Amino acid sequence: MLQACLNGARSPREHYQLPVRPEQLARAAADAVTAGADEIHLHPKAHDGTDSLDPHLVAAALRTVRAAVPRTPVGITTSTWSTPDAAARIRALRAWTALPDHATVDWHEPGAADVTDALLRRGIAVHAVVPSGTDADDALLRSPLRDRITRVVARVTDPTGGATTTAAALRDRLRPLTAPVLLHGTGPGAWTVLALARRGGGPARIGLEDTLVLPDGRIADDTAALVTAALAPHHHPRRPRPDTPTPPG
Repeated sequence: MLQACLNGARSPREHYQLPVRPEQLARAAADAVTAGADEIHLHPKAHDGTDSLDPHLVAAALRTVRAAVPRTPVGITTSTWSTPDAAARIRALRAWTALPDHATVDWHEPGAADVTDALLRRGIAVHAVVPSGTDADDALLRSPLRDRITRVVARVTDPTGGATTTAAALRDRLRPLTAPVLLHGTGPGAWTVLALARRGGGPARIGLEDTLVLPDGRIADDTAALVTAALAPHHHPRRPRPDTPTPPG
């Protein structure tokens, strides 16, 4: 299973093809699925590119994307990037009129258990995000909600050199959980962690949220280009450069 993460908390200033508006998200999702993605993850955004959990913006994004990829699961974020206060996030998600297939909850953030419970009460599957270098794995392992999590998203923030070791160690710490673990890296480590996830046969993800560059260091045109590279039979990560986008043309 390969998930395409379309935009993340990034600003459109970081990449000229970063989707923000519902029609942009729909086009990016359709292109990613055509390239081979099995699932979509996105951040609903206001017109200025900032993340939002506003019910109207969430509904517009979900309905437009689902019209473009009707048979593809679509998930969204509930992180502090969208709404810093956990109580405000819960109020927002209780008011959603269109529901995602799943939603991520960052378990290193305050109020993660309460947000998870609120999502589950609405019938939304929860993907628990556990970043490396935090105590989120311990918090999730101790939680009475641990067995109600549909998937664990193990986010590795190390650069290329240490990303594989960190990813393997994080995956090992999460083995007591019954939910499958999706390993993914960010920035320069995105491709090395994706290679580890593919070798292990587990779910993986790629997209402009995680990296702006292809394995050879070139700026990707869009998430579909990253998906194509991820599914190439012999993709070998080279020395990725930092995520520094360049203007088109």
